[in-house]
Amino acid sequence: MDLPSLTVVLRAALSPNPDERKAAEESLNQFQYMPQHLVRLLQIIVDGTCDMAVRQVASIHFKNFVAKNWSPHESGEPQKISESDKCMVRENILGFIVQVPPLLRAQLGECLKTIIHADYPEQWPSLLHWIKCNLQLQDLQVVGALYVLRVLSRKYEFKSDEERIPLYLIVEQTFPHLLSIFNKLVQIANPSVEVADLIKLICKIFWSSIYLEIPKQLFDPNAFNAWMVLFLNILERPVPLEGQPSDPELRKSWGWWKVKKWTIHILNRLYTRFGDLKLQKPESKAFAQMFQKNYAGKILECHLQLLNAIRTGGYLPDRVINLILQYLSSSIPKNSMYQLLQPQLDTVLFEIIFPLMCFNDNDQKLWNEDPHEYVRKGYDIIEDLYSPRTAAMDFVSELVRKRGKGNLHKFIQFIVEIFRRYDEASVELKPYRQKDGALLAIGALCDKLKQTEPYKSELERMLVQHVFPEFTSCVGHLRAKAAWVAGQYAHINFQDPNNFRRALHSVVSGLHDPELPVRVDSVFALRSFVEACKDLNEIRPILPQLLDEFFKLMNEVENEDLVFTLETIVDKFGEEMAPYAIGLCQNLAAAFWRCMDTSEADDEADDSGALAAVGCLRAISTILESVSRLPHLFVQIEPILLPIMRRMLTTDGQDVFEEVLEIVSYMTFVSPTISLEMWSLWPLIMEALHDWAIDYFENILVPLDNYISRGTAHFLACKDPDYQQNLWNILSSIMSDRNMEDNDIEPAPKLIEVVFQNCKGQVDQWVEPYLRVTIDRLRRTEKPRLKCLLIQVIADALYYNASLTLGTLHKLGVATEVFSLWFQMLQQVKKSGLLANFKREYDKKVCCLGLTSLLGLPADQLPGEALERVFKATLDLLVSYKNQVAESNKQNDVDDDDMDGLEADEEDEEEDDSDREMGVDAEDGDEADSLKLQKLAAEARAFQSNDFDDLDDDFTDDEELQSPIDEVDPFIFFVETVHAMQGSNPTRFQTLMQTLDFHYQALANGVARHAEQRRVEIEKEKLDSTAK
Repeated sequence: MDLPSLTVVLRAALSPNPDERKAAEESLNQFQYMPQHLVRLLQIIVDGTCDMAVRQVASIHFKNFVAKNWSPHESGEPQKISESDKCMVRENILGFIVQVPPLLRAQLGECLKTIIHADYPEQWPSLLHWIKCNLQLQDLQVVGALYVLRVLSRKYEFKSDEERIPLYLIVEQTFPHLLSIFNKLVQIANPSVEVADLIKLICKIFWSSIYLEIPKQLFDPNAFNAWMVLFLNILERPVPLEGQPSDPELRKSWGWWKVKKWTIHILNRLYTRFGDLKLQKPESKAFAQMFQKNYAGKILECHLQLLNAIRTGGYLPDRVINLILQYLSSSIPKNSMYQLLQPQLDTVLFEIIFPLMCFNDNDQKLWNEDPHEYVRKGYDIIEDLYSPRTAAMDFVSELVRKRGKGNLHKFIQFIVEIFRRYDEASVELKPYRQKDGALLAIGALCDKLKQTEPYKSELERMLVQHVFPEFTSCVGHLRAKAAWVAGQYAHINFQDPNNFRRALHSVVSGLHDPELPVRVDSVFALRSFVEACKDLNEIRPILPQLLDEFFKLMNEVENEDLVFTLETIVDKFGEEMAPYAIGLCQNLAAAFWRCMDTSEADDEADDSGALAAVGCLRAISTILESVSRLPHLFVQIEPILLPIMRRMLTTDGQDVFEEVLEIVSYMTFVSPTISLEMWSLWPLIMEALHDWAIDYFENILVPLDNYISRGTAHFLACKDPDYQQNLWNILSSIMSDRNMEDNDIEPAPKLIEVVFQNCKGQVDQWVEPYLRVTIDRLRRTEKPRLKCLLIQVIADALYYNASLTLGTLHKLGVATEVFSLWFQMLQQVKKSGLLANFKREYDKKVCCLGLTSLLGLPADQLPGEALERVFKATLDLLVSYKNQVAESNKQNDVDDDDMDGLEADEEDEEEDDSDREMGVDAEDGDEADSLKLQKLAAEARAFQSNDFDDLDDDFTDDEELQSPIDEVDPFIFFVETVHAMQGSNPTRFQTLMQTLDFHYQALANGVARHAEQRRVEIEKEKLDSTAK
């Protein structure tokens, strides 16, 4: 398409007529891969005579096309842009980047970033030369060079080691010129805001270049000092008054304040990362010493001067205050810096830091005009990073933590004085905002005060005297702060239970306060009170009303902290939540959809909606866990959650995929049967696994295990869809993928195990295909853990059908290879004498069952020599297994003794429960029918790869999933198999026994005795279980 035609099409893309627009877009899509298309778009963008709207459409199309097609996204994918077109774009884009208007420059800048990240230095070696030459020219050329250098330096901002090497040459070639330009700009009298924009670009280039490490050129004290002189000049000089916008939002983004912010940013980075002797490598210590000696104190002095604006009513942007306070906080632990700070510490603490902690005009304005935004900002982690108030709280916390002696007492005396003045003043003269700041300080210091006398003993009295009265304050923000502070201290040991009760009921009353922020802070505080509550009868009678208030609030606010509190209540009351479970799930599902709608409606919005959506799903999981012994409820809950599961198992749910899988895991594990509606999710899960969700393979494993183990008949019988074929397609694809790491495919062999163990005698047709793909992967596997899992697939196949499996191995010509490797792995031991492979009890048990199954084969399939070797290996493995089980039981007894008389942490209790409940050995725990459901998170962890293969400790089976072999005792199975061999072929048995030396005969007798003992124990366990 020629230039005039392309211009016509781009103009048509702006047409108000939808048909014309659609035709234009189709035409652009049709011709976009034609030679010269990209070059012509660039010609239109830079053509000053062309209509601006057309140029803008061209720039957007150009940016999107470059982002999508400049580099192939997959290896082996063909290039979609010719090398000649690329070369033409690279040659021309640099010259025009500053000539086009800012609106178009932003689009070309994005393109430049894409091209530089893909092509520099290999395909674009001339770029650095262009930058260097243009830095030495005038006006626009310098501006263009700075702009491009900023993009280039940013490529290396987070790069380390070898990837960072190209930056060294960039710094060497450009920094001397940058320094010269910076010097000239700083010397301009009455500089315009355009000068500020250039200095800001230089600061950003410097920032990207030093973010991870100091370039070696700056280790030269003269070179570094030249830069520092300029940064300190910028730091010290007042920001010009002329031209400052009056609007606060515009003012903080004004060029000269941005320069001040970037300068402080750089100096903070140099100080905290490179100026701290404790953090430095030996070769960098000289630099750290030089920085501490020559610059750190001067910077502190400048910062303190800047902070004076807060005392005198001057202006400082929030981000600048925040950064300065971070520098001050970092100075507290360093003796030399603290000595410089100390003479002004009282002024800083009481006239700068404390006022920042107090409720202010901006807070009041937001509280009145947009309480939802007030709540969002108060609970937003990102806001905290930039907030002066958070930085002030951090300063106080660091001061009392590192320099508490004297300072803590002094600060508390100051707070007490504020409390006194507040109490004595008349209602109209009470310093409400100072009281708010004092309460914030008390809450922020709770950890220190809870462990420091004399304050520790006075906390309850302090709460009663200074916090509780504010629950009924006429000032909303004090009611909110009272709730928050009470929550911070809910866990203290109240001498008078009535005080705990009073605080709890005051917080509960706050849930229906007329002011939204009070209600939200009350919910947040309630979580702490529920956790601390020793007598749930305090809450039990008001539980229905509490839940009502919760959901009213969730209808108003998307806040994950609300959901955290709800989770805590559900966790605390457990099965007592059963009457509310359906209603809770309905409300949470509705809240989830609202959060998703908010998130989708405004992609640019903050992610509080997305976080709250995740929280809703997590709370649903907590509810499902709490009623997991009531399967009938799941039948009623399923229709409520199905729409969420259906939608969020597609690409729409990538942000909540893990949480949705957990819900699917509960539904498939606990429901009396797996419904056809739940089965309809299988194809969605498998499609996701195939297309994009491989990182979630271990999470996906849990529901797939449930489908196969709890819905075995449907899994085997259904042909539309054909679940068996579908599973094979996915697993064979994953296991054959040479680009996948060993760790990433571990769930695949575990799923094959699930099939063989649950479908005994019903999947003969899959034995050979699964063995083929397993052995193929085994041959190129490096990680011992995956090798063990693949061998265990073979063991499971032998246990499934030893004759068929051994015949298949011979047919494939790999029997000798497989068994040689298996026996070799069984013989490898660590220094401790423990097996180096098959570390868990479960691993050993699977191997025992597989090898034992071979013993029952006739002589024509397993000759005498092979029989002897298998028999001996099985005996050795059974002994190792027996010892590990005994050690595990002994350790459990020790753990139980250690916990006697102690109140266990809730999380520890859950883990200990799962330790007992998820053991795969029947002798290790209760019968399967009395097992409580474990946290599905724990189930997922059971299948996760262990990254500790090199440790000397054997892995335990604490979190393994239940399986059909749980009911099989390997000792009894071994003895019964040997007895069957003895009965069917006495001669073969007699020959085997005669080949055994004394050691193995003794082992065989010991195993026989232990099998009898286990038989007795299992019968006793069954009787005990029946008696219950």
